Amino acid sequence: MDRFPLTRAAALERLERFVPKAAGAYAARRNLVDPQGDHRNVSRLSATLRRRLIGEDEVVRTVLAAHRFDKCEKFVAEVFWRTYWKGWLEQRPQLWTSYLAECESLPVTPQVHAAMDGRTGIDAFDHWARELTETGYLHNWARMQVASIWIFTLGLPWQLGAQWFLDRLIDADPASNTLSWRWVAGLHTAGKTYLADADRIAAMTGGRFRPAGLAESAAVPEASPMPGRTPLPATQEIDPSQPTMVLITPEDCSLETVLPQLDVRAVAVADGMARNGWDRTALGDAAARASGHWQCPAAAGDIVALALRHDCKQIVTGLAPAGPVASELAALRKRLGERGVRLVEHQRDWDRQCWPHCGKGFFNLKSQIPGLLRSLDLLVKTAPNRTGESLGKDCYTM
Repeated sequence: MDRFPLTRAAALERLERFVPKAAGAYAARRNLVDPQGDHRNVSRLSATLRRRLIGEDEVVRTVLAAHRFDKCEKFVAEVFWRTYWKGWLEQRPQLWTSYLAECESLPVTPQVHAAMDGRTGIDAFDHWARELTETGYLHNWARMQVASIWIFTLGLPWQLGAQWFLDRLIDADPASNTLSWRWVAGLHTAGKTYLADADRIAAMTGGRFRPAGLAESAAVPEASPMPGRTPLPATQEIDPSQPTMVLITPEDCSLETVLPQLDVRAVAVADGMARNGWDRTALGDAAARASGHWQCPAAAGDIVALALRHDCKQIVTGLAPAGPVASELAALRKRLGERGVRLVEHQRDWDRQCWPHCGKGFFNLKSQIPGLLRSLDLLVKTAPNRTGESLGKDCYTM
């Protein structure tokens, strides 16, 4: 829990402790990978943000309250990278369904098992494979090396590697995970692959690893043509006059911080949508907070039965981007509709404003960050600098 917070209180505490490092220290040291698993050079908030125990806007606002944007730009950009992957996949959801179908059709060979078990003989890869199994976490830079070695040195299907990560990572996110593996393989940006380098690995691990025999060239795997973009989902309107049940899924575990005033009669916990114990911990924390906030009971079980028991005509939940939860909500919406109950997915302002800029490359979104910070009201008008003086308008420097 201390290493990777899974409650809102622990996440806010972690954020507070990280803020002093969010500027120069983060920019200088974020890619250094400690072989002993001491990942203090990064925020370790990814599992929290994955489940939205705290929102991206909360993280960015807190950091910008302490640092000028030009000093903490690297960290802020990393937060937007997570948003980019979600917004990009949301405009090409068929990539998610095709990835699942490909995983089902590919054989899990002894070579795949050996790689997942850390029995390849490649020192860095085997170390990180075991760390993933033991802790559920890998430093992001290490993930890139593992994916590259898996695809180009071991010659294994990227889809099975992505599935391995999705099953094991504490912060596993369908969009970030799937598209990051595609990016390494050269399938996201045409002609651009990521090739792991022994000298670079040695430099980033303090000389602990210098793997031999890594691939010296990267052949892009065969793939279906890139699908065209589809429109983003339309905003769904919540009816504040309807008796409502709030549904908490692993996609949004702090709905009480963003929903408008509603006639909430009950809180339902989508425990059947939890993929692991980490999800269940976050859901339990979210349920307790939501029940206290709306002063109503919280329960798990059949969602339709719970709605009918509390005479709720509307269920409100957080919008679920492409992934397992979105698929389950689609099936649930049909069941609820047959009983006259409406399911509404609330879209946070962060997603609503950012996703339209995510359909191309990341730098299209990056160029919009200054304007998005203003429109989302995340820039603090005054913030102390190191001497305690007010920065005033200079805080807006981009």
